[in-house]
Amino acid sequence: MKEFMRSLIIGAAAMLLLTASAGAGMVGEEGSLLDTGNPDEVATVLEIVVVLTILTLAPAILMLTTSFTRIIVVLSFLRRALATQQLPPNQVLIGLAVLLTAVVMTPTWAKMYDAGFGPFIEREISVREALVRAEKPMREFMLRQTRVTDIELMVSLSKTKVSEQLLPKEIPTHVLVSAFVISELTRAFTMGFILYLPFVIIDLVIATTLISMGMLVLPPILISLPFKILLFVLVDGWALMVKSMVAGFY
Repeated sequence: MKEFMRSLIIGAAAMLLLTASAGAGMVGEEGSLLDTGNPDEVATVLEIVVVLTILTLAPAILMLTTSFTRIIVVLSFLRRALATQQLPPNQVLIGLAVLLTAVVMTPTWAKMYDAGFGPFIEREISVREALVRAEKPMREFMLRQTRVTDIELMVSLSKTKVSEQLLPKEIPTHVLVSAFVISELTRAFTMGFILYLPFVIIDLVIATTLISMGMLVLPPILISLPFKILLFVLVDGWALMVKSMVAGFY
């Protein structure tokens, strides 16, 4: 459990520091605090930057550069398909999505730590070098999950000049993140459509049965809800959902 929490914290800090690369370049200019030659002052400044970045950008970075978007959207589709209103509550869905995100992203976060942030903590490399090294594993993860058509779309919209082969190194990070989010939403909506189908069939069967019996006043959802929950429990729905979502990233 300690290793899991350590990986989670390291991964969150790593993702947040990636967004500070532009700011890091400014801090590293001549005459700045990073050029004072005093390691203690540099460490203090960097700690403050990291804390402020975590406090302000944590939710956005978690949603835009990890598997969180796909997972939370699919879980929301599942709740709507079951028609259980606010069950499970939003807090439970978000908590489950965060934990599943940690499971999926731990290998990537570990690579980021080993490549960049570990050596930086040991004072072996500069903060700029740490950011460059840590960015590579995150980009590799997003490239694996992003459709080529979405990358081409965002490259076209951003008017980024690339070769005909569209090499990964030519794609700016902000363009890659935008394409990654679109791809994640597309996959999440596809999974949501598949989730809806069996429950829609149950609703149709129940509604048809009630109409044939002349029970027009009784809401079909009142009868179909127990059958939906029973079906979901009998097929071990939660285990199937979690397994399918996590396996989809490998």
